Amino acid sequence: MSFIRTVLGDIPAVQAGITYAHEHLIIEESFPTLANPDFLLNDVDKVSAELTEVYAAGGRTMIDTMPANCGRNVLKLAEVSRRTGIQIVVPTGIHLEQYYPKSHWRYQYSEDLLTRLFIADVVDGIDQYDYNGPVVERTTHKAGMIKLATGDEPITPHQETIFRAVVNTHLETGVPILTHTNAGRHALAQAELFDKLGADLRHVVVSHVDRCQDVAYHRALLKTGVRVEFDSAFRWKKSEENGTFRLLELLLPDFSDQIMAGMDAARNTYWRSYGGSPGLTYLLTTFHDELDRRGLSEYWNRLMIDNPTALYSFSKVL
Repeated sequence: MSFIRTVLGDIPAVQAGITYAHEHLIIEESFPTLANPDFLLNDVDKVSAELTEVYAAGGRTMIDTMPANCGRNVLKLAEVSRRTGIQIVVPTGIHLEQYYPKSHWRYQYSEDLLTRLFIADVVDGIDQYDYNGPVVERTTHKAGMIKLATGDEPITPHQETIFRAVVNTHLETGVPILTHTNAGRHALAQAELFDKLGADLRHVVVSHVDRCQDVAYHRALLKTGVRVEFDSAFRWKKSEENGTFRLLELLLPDFSDQIMAGMDAARNTYWRSYGGSPGLTYLLTTFHDELDRRGLSEYWNRLMIDNPTALYSFSKVL
């Protein structure tokens, strides 16, 4: 039976329900928040209040995407899940270089060391200190997804090392893969590299690609077999066409099994519990209503349930 690995344990895949495919639920004080204070999302009471609203509106599963040693706090994620009933998937892996100091261990570790660290997060449990010190004390909370990221520049040799370690972990454990792109840049190159390395592209999702409005590029990307995640629907200015819904209208008829939605609400200014907007119920209210208005309601279950469930299910039994 396929399963999804959440912070509180494995669940049958059919239990996932409505799923936010790319979120940031806890970002602890860390190197990223030094440069971006509005990234700070570490108040368990406020996070729980927001996710309680999501649960009441019908949301059931959320994919946290802050990977190793850049603000991840697995103990707080577990507490939020217990309080709210939201099933949270926690990542391992490595984020963009800008979220780590230049002296970070990511640049020192070999492909083998990175692979072993990622596998341990998936199989044994995540370090309660998130690799911030010399002592490692693994919790019972395991990673259910592995993340990597590329930026504006072409994929670098260092990033290729991360790719290999991520795919090694994926092939060894069956853990699904999520990637970051900067507005869709190098998404096709990511998919081609994953294919070359032998990843199961049905369990790979490329994020943030709806910021790229080149429809031909999207079609080429989707034809590789990877899945894509759109999360910019609430970011378009009212004075401009909403590019996310435009892409959904053009792509869903041909690629309805490969597209999913999230919010990537990594700034506390997006959270109502922190005094911001639009709030994390956006996908279940405004986004849902706009799909109906555009005649796309038939795709709701695929976007929010079927596709993320298939993606985030483990591709093998551990």
